[in-house]
Amino acid sequence: MKTLQAYRFALDLTPAQERGVLAHAGAARVAHNWALARVKAVMEQRAAERTYGVPEEVLTPVVGWSLPALRKAWNAAKEDVAPWWRECSKEAFNTGLDALARALKNWSDSRGGKRAGRPVGFPRFKSRRRTRPSVRFTTGAIRVEPDRKHVVLPRLGRLKLHESARKLARRIDNGTVRIMSATVRRDGGRWHVSFCVEVERAENVPTRPASVLGVDVGIKHLAVLSTGELVPNPRHLDAAQRRLRTLGRAMSRKTGPDRRTGRQPSSRWKRACLRLGRAHARVANLRRDGLHKLTTRLAREHGTVVVEDLNVAGMLRNRRLARHIADASFGELRRQLAYKSEWSGGRLVVADRWYPSSKTCSGCGAVKTKLPLSEREYQCEACGLVVDRDHNAALNLAALAAEYDTAGSGPVAARGADHKTRARGQVAVKREPGTVSAGKTGTVPPQGGTADRVLAKAHRK
Repeated sequence: MKTLQAYRFALDLTPAQERGVLAHAGAARVAHNWALARVKAVMEQRAAERTYGVPEEVLTPVVGWSLPALRKAWNAAKEDVAPWWRECSKEAFNTGLDALARALKNWSDSRGGKRAGRPVGFPRFKSRRRTRPSVRFTTGAIRVEPDRKHVVLPRLGRLKLHESARKLARRIDNGTVRIMSATVRRDGGRWHVSFCVEVERAENVPTRPASVLGVDVGIKHLAVLSTGELVPNPRHLDAAQRRLRTLGRAMSRKTGPDRRTGRQPSSRWKRACLRLGRAHARVANLRRDGLHKLTTRLAREHGTVVVEDLNVAGMLRNRRLARHIADASFGELRRQLAYKSEWSGGRLVVADRWYPSSKTCSGCGAVKTKLPLSEREYQCEACGLVVDRDHNAALNLAALAAEYDTAGSGPVAARGADHKTRARGQVAVKREPGTVSAGKTGTVPPQGGTADRVLAKAHRK
């Protein structure tokens, strides 16, 4: 099985090497800003000509937005725009032009309705102070040295790694990896190199292929499993909040930059900003490490993992819980489970967003109309079951695997999966193409399960 994978390593750069990487990142920014200025100038010129009644066939020629068109325009003007272009690799300018081509395409697709999700704004100019330095290499000498402690990149030469690259080097020696690109980027005050590779992965089988696991994520516990295991939420951001406040106050007392007056930041402000950035990077690294360990364990052990399709963007609008929800990283946990399940030979089942996993009794299938967040235990009025709220939701998610087998793929629209939770005995299903059935929302007939029989009996009464 061939798949794309990234290997990320920290770098230990000398001052001269850091200046070289910054020069390449600056070249990418210059090419991006020049091409964006030209695109905007042509668009504004054509708009002005239309106001004067100029026919369409005699308007100013359109500048192509594709990467080849932008590269051709840049090569024709680079002698005048950047006479120093020979000092940097051509890949540096290609990095900025490629980023602009992608941004323009995303904006155009979003306006035309071809791109789902939130609206994408028009590309903006990159600032040297606010933009994260980055440069991407796709051609030239890109390799890992035999000592596995150094990498070679075009024009930058031999760069020392902070850690060993033995995992990537072993695959290269075995011939199961082909390096597609290498990206050098500064993140949290430290430089990293990321290799995007095409990997030939062996077919794996989970430890328990027949095991079905429901995962209910939350704030009190990062994940509650249908097996009864409670994964604690480390809350790295809360633990580091005191230090972050101290560093933020210290930075605010220094002389920072001012765009209105053109004031440059002081050296102390830069050092304070670097310390604050490292503190935030440490929180992000701890969170990423914990999520990787959890998702790897779940994907390798269980053949089927069931999660919910959460509206994380909507949940972040709650100003009381937004920081805790962002710290838990619900979306990142699902993203990692998606590709790791595929790598391990398992599958990931995504429950419909409106499926009331917390309101449904895992014993008899009765659905409560309302269940406030303050009730941490689920008490079923039909069968008398008393169970932890999150554990009950995880059990209901695990039960969806059978309906996934019927649906085939896509989000599972199970019992009660509607925008409005119905009273017990009035079960609504979100009908979508590719799910269990297609058509209008209606009452589900009995399907043979225990919960379905109880619901059908209640409905007849």
